[in-house]
Amino acid sequence: MAKRVDPAARRDMILKAAVRMFARQGFATTRVEDIAKEAGVAKGSVYLHFDSRDALLAAAFEEYRANSRAVIDQALTGPGDGLERLARLVRSVLDLVLAEPELARILIDLWSAGRQGAASGLDVPTVYREYRAAIAGLLAEAEAEGVCRAGVGAGHAAVVVGAIEGLLVQWIVDPALPVAELTAPLLDVCVEGLRREGAA
Repeated sequence: MAKRVDPAARRDMILKAAVRMFARQGFATTRVEDIAKEAGVAKGSVYLHFDSRDALLAAAFEEYRANSRAVIDQALTGPGDGLERLARLVRSVLDLVLAEPELARILIDLWSAGRQGAASGLDVPTVYREYRAAIAGLLAEAEAEGVCRAGVGAGHAAVVVGAIEGLLVQWIVDPALPVAELTAPLLDVCVEGLRREGAA
């Protein structure tokens, strides 16, 4: 008797294989046949779960987006003042990318190829707007609590996002960069650098 495979598990296995292949070969050069081989399934099995290569990409992006939202929600609702929660958000973002570097590599590949945007179904600008708004909200709370310098706002939030993303881009381009060891300097610049003098 043939062994039954849970459809949800099969779908997840195919999606993970697609992420690995997109990261390894780039989206443009990866074929559905490559993904099927990586997953150890027939090409037809891929199409049972995903209409196309673009559908696989969109599913990978949605998984990344859901994980990002969870990290943001934890920072917004967790304990501590605004700067403490910002520090937790920065750490969590780095942990998320270090745990799944293939997703970050795919996003860089797509950005460089200009494939993000509403037409592709990858609404990257909205993800960044949510990210910046969450950080701006934490900074506003920190200012109201008296732990953050006055006048810190949306521009600072964009710079914090830029610092995090810039570090990750450097790591993707140069994997020898010890990004896991750079959390402390990143927090020193992006969190402690915004602290009001005398606030502990």
